[in-house]
Order: sequence, then C-alpha cells, then structure tokens
Amino acid sequence: MVRRIAVGLALGLLLATVLGATPREQLFEAKVFRAAKGRSMPYRLFLPQGYSAQKRYPLVLFLHGGGGRGNDNRKQIEGGNGYLVDALVSPETQAKHACIVVAPQSSHVGWVDYDSITPTADLEMVVQLLQQLERTYRVDPDRRYVLGQSMGAFGTFAILTLQPDLFAAGIPICGGGVEAKAARIAQVPIWVFHGDHDEVVPVRRSREMVAALAEAGGKPRYTEYKGEGHLIWSKVVAEPGLLDWMFAQARRTKP
Repeated sequence: MVRRIAVGLALGLLLATVLGATPREQLFEAKVFRAAKGRSMPYRLFLPQGYSAQKRYPLVLFLHGGGGRGNDNRKQIEGGNGYLVDALVSPETQAKHACIVVAPQSSHVGWVDYDSITPTADLEMVVQLLQQLERTYRVDPDRRYVLGQSMGAFGTFAILTLQPDLFAAGIPICGGGVEAKAARIAQVPIWVFHGDHDEVVPVRRSREMVAALAEAGGKPRYTEYKGEGHLIWSKVVAEPGLLDWMFAQARRTKP
C-alpha cells in the first residue's frame, strides 16, 4: 500500500507543477468552521469520488500532531501528518472503503491542555464541526472513526472520553489518555501504536492506557514497535489489515 501511495504522490506532484497546488490540497477542500462567539477553525475536507446524497458514508476524523498547529489550513495534512492522510484517501483505500475524511487544524493551544489529557476548547469545537458536517453530508452515524498521532493521539483518547458514544473505533499513535476514565471507553474498539524507544512521548503512556482499558473490561489492540522512536507513521500505515479493521467496526447503537 505504501508503495502505491508513493507512486500516486509522484504523479500528483507532476500535476501540481501545472496547477500550483500540492496533491493533498487538490484532494482536500480548504474550509473554515464558524463557531459561536466569533471562534473559527480551519479544516480540510475530502469527499469520495462520486459522492452521492443517496447513500451514507463512514466519516474519519484525523487529528494532527503538534507540528500541524496554526491557521494556514495546510500543516495539518503536511509532513508527518501526511502519512495517515494519504493512506485514507488513496485509490486503494477508497475503492474498498469510500469515506469522508475531515482534518481540522488546531490553533497553538492544541487538542489537549498542558497536562496532555484535558480537552481544549479547540477539541470541543471539533465535536461541533462534526455535528455541522452531519447536517450537510450523508454520514453513517454508526461508522465514525477517529485517529491521530502524537498530540493527535492524546486528542484521540480525549475526544473518545469526551464523547464515548460518538465513535465506532479509535486509533491513537504515540499518545496517552486518562487511565482513571478508561471505563468510559472500554467498549470502544481501539488499536494503540507506540515505539518502545519513543523519545518524545514515553511508551508507558500507551502501555498504561491499554492496561487500564483491559482492566475496565475492554479489549484494546496494542502494537509496540521494538527499537523504534517517535516517528513510526510509515510503519503504522503499512500495518497489515489496519484500515480494514477500522472500517469493519460499527458503533453499538444505544437501545
């Protein structure tokens, strides 16, 4: 899959020379969410080819890492953040799992507070953004997914805890959460990734959260890459069956 993505990007870069935009900027429309009290949030939106209002689509929320913060509406899909974004919108993935992808951009405050666990106003605004998107597009309410890396992984755990009935599955990569609140999301399918030599986010953060989820009755999946540091994005997107697993999950609708 990674090789196909690389080939696709190479062709896209050639086209970008003519059109003056990067491949991802062509695929993801730049938008701005207007919230209450004059607040706003830039975001990028991908709609599957042939999008039709006659059917419902899974929605994938991507929460960028710390390097994606700002207001340029570009950094959240560039650099290291591009690995997961590319995997989600690749022709191969879309042929099997046509989906809507949204990539909001946090301001300097990020997705979680300085304690790395408390949701910020930006993360709460993401929930409002999702609500607006569901009023505009045909989203399958039982197939919403969230994944994020580094700061976005902390954001993934935080938004799952904030809205435990909203998502069908979560994929936090190199992050952590609130172990004391693990019971709130124990029944949500979660696949956690971390490198055991992570020099930015200690691997214990993922280990402890996985243990807390299991103790609360959950069945989290955990993949730890031996000898790897913080930048494991290329390994994650090459993980066999990752996206198939995610798209196979469906929210357990409350009676």
